[in-house]
This record gives sequence, structure tokens and C-alpha cells, in this order.
Amino acid sequence: MKMHFCIPVSQQRPDALGGRYVLYSVYLDGFLFCKVRYSQLHRWNEQLRRVFGNCLPPFPPKYYLSMTASMADERRDQLEQYLQNVTMDPNMLRSDVFVDFLKLVQLDTFSITTEKASLDIFLPDGRSIKVEILTSDTAERVLEVVSHKIGLCQELLGYFGLFLIRSYKEGKLSVIKKLADFELPYVSLRSSEVENFKVGLRKWYLDPSLDSRLMDCRAAVDLIYMQAIQDIEKEWAKPTEVQRQKLEALQKEGNQTKFLELSQEVWHYGYVQLDPCTCDYPEPGCGTVLSVGNNEVSCCITLPDNQTQDVIFQMNRVKCWQVTFLGTLLDTDGPQQTLNQNLELRFQYSEESHWQWFVIYTKQIEVPEQGKSKKHHSQQSQKDYSSFLPRKSKIKTAEVDCGLGTIKEEGL
Repeated sequence: MKMHFCIPVSQQRPDALGGRYVLYSVYLDGFLFCKVRYSQLHRWNEQLRRVFGNCLPPFPPKYYLSMTASMADERRDQLEQYLQNVTMDPNMLRSDVFVDFLKLVQLDTFSITTEKASLDIFLPDGRSIKVEILTSDTAERVLEVVSHKIGLCQELLGYFGLFLIRSYKEGKLSVIKKLADFELPYVSLRSSEVENFKVGLRKWYLDPSLDSRLMDCRAAVDLIYMQAIQDIEKEWAKPTEVQRQKLEALQKEGNQTKFLELSQEVWHYGYVQLDPCTCDYPEPGCGTVLSVGNNEVSCCITLPDNQTQDVIFQMNRVKCWQVTFLGTLLDTDGPQQTLNQNLELRFQYSEESHWQWFVIYTKQIEVPEQGKSKKHHSQQSQKDYSSFLPRKSKIKTAEVDCGLGTIKEEGL
């Protein structure tokens, strides 16, 4: 899955000397990630450039004269594109200078200090594992701790990830997003305004055939077996009645290997299903359920006459993606999530030699990478920065004055 950074809003803040500075709210995959100043990002860029040289994308320049509101908006857009592009280099993502800065700004934004803590990691069968961590531990580090505790082979860590999951009283689950390796799971849970969020362990490759690479590790087999059962119970994977009967028999026998082999034949096995949303195909306002996996986006669309239509978009026919934040700015003070999270996700695809746009209105971002089955296959040239096209955020402001006026560079 591709990560998506966005800076939909920025606010003026008073400094200790009576001046003003701009604080940028950075969102990652639709959720508030951190709030930073231009000067912090500028110093970080200089540190990255000392390590990676000219491989970095261009950074927005300093202004030495007064900056108008339009210039501030332009800088916000440039910073957003910089963050989106800088994460395209896997070597940079793993570097200490990259990770250490993002750890610091996450902790600072939500006023969390580094200390020991306990964290519950939920398995697909509903059980949880309590691990002892630091509040500043990244998702990559927490995954290592969990894998050691359950006996998951270290060489297989790349096939699994930590996910932000929301549970509901009626038993429904939503896999909201995968936590990026540099995200802090403890902070992500504490910073969310939504109740009943938890961190879950799941496989995160979208090619079902890769199951075969995990079969020699008992803990890995247990995990993908539990997830297969959960996906079928939640109707994210959709077996035929005959397949369901065979799977139930194999489950009663405890034959995990045969169960997983048969699961490969189940429609949408190993896919990620998004919560119900709306789309503009074949006409605006149609309800749809999206399932993403195996290099395709599968849509079950409810038409105005309540009939359903299944439409599949192959990833090799998708040219680019755009994500636009819609909604209302609810609050400009404090570290809390400030955006009523509504997203417009659109992609351009080829149909009968013509490029067309497909638009989805959702609260989740799941953008698959064409031909990428798992993170160890994601080597990419830094010059191919991003297939996300920049789009203006459509933000309404609720009873707050966010005008930037004229700001001097030293106040940023």
C-alpha cells in the first residue's frame, strides 16, 4: 500500500516573543500524524541532504520578505508534496535521521514523553498479547517485540504488519489502516478521537499465493489461518456454499494446511475490504463496497434501483491517484485531531483506450502498489517520486478565523 501525506490545514500561533508562526497539520493516510513548523522541516531536510545528497526532492525555499496568505498556501502545498515524495525512497525510510525526526514530532504533537508502557496487540481470533514497550517505539520495533513473543520467524516479519482496527459492539470490525514502520502505535492509539480503536497483527501482502512462503513457520501459519477464518466470518472473503462446507469440515479437523490451500480459491481471499462508501460510477451517489487485493480494486456497487453490479479495476490500467480532504475544520487549538475526516479518492484508469476517472468518497485510504506484493519488493528509483497528483483540500472552517494575513519568515 502507498502512504499518503497531506497538509490540509495550517494555523497561526503566537510565539513567546509576541510574534506569530505557522503550524502545519500533517495527516498520514487520513489521520493526524503531527504538527510541525517550517523551520523544523527545513532543518530536517538539511540533515537528510547531508546523508542522501541530491537524491532528495526539492524543498520549498525560504522567504526573506513578508509572506502573504497566498504564498503561505503555496508553501503548504509544496511541503505536502515534499513529504509525499521523500517517502518514496525505501533507504530513506529506514534511515535514523528520517525515523528519529518523525518519532520526535509525533511525541511532541501529542505531548507524550518517552517511558515504559504496556500495549495490547490483538490477533485475528480476538485474543490479545500484552507487550512491554516504550511509548516512543515505532511500529517496526513493536512488531519485532510481538514476533519474538509468539515465535514468529524474524525473516518473515516483512509479510506482517500492525494495523489500526476499530471494533463495534455488534461484533463488526473495520481494518482502518496499516501503521507505517515509523509510526508510534502507542501515540496513534492515544491521539485518536474515535473510540474502540486497537492495534492488530495481520498479514499485509495482497498476493494470496505468497502464503506458501510462510508454511514452514508454525506461528506464521497460525496467524494466516486465524486471519482466513476471520475474513470468512466477517464476509470479507466470500466462499461458495460448497467451499464453505468444505472449509468448515477442514476447520473441525484442525487441518490448517488444507484449509489455507482451499482458501486460495475463495473470492476475495486475502483482500482488504473498506467500509461501505459512495462512488460516482455508473452515476453519482451510488453506494459501494471496495475490496483491494491481488493487483485489483473490486467494487460491489449498489445501483439506484437497488440492484448490484460488480466492477473490477486492474491495477495495470491505473495511471495515477488523487486524494482530496473534504470536511470541516473543527478546532485549531490543542493536539487533537482537527479534521472531520472525509476523503475523496479518485484514480484515472484506461477503458477502451480512453482515460477515465473513478471517484470514491470514503474515510479510509487503501492505495495498492501495482506489482508490489510486500514491502521487500518495493525497491524504487527516487526520481520516480509519486503517482499521487496534488489536489487542493476542500476545507470548511467552523467558527474559527484561520486567515494568515502577512507573516514574516522569521516567525515560521
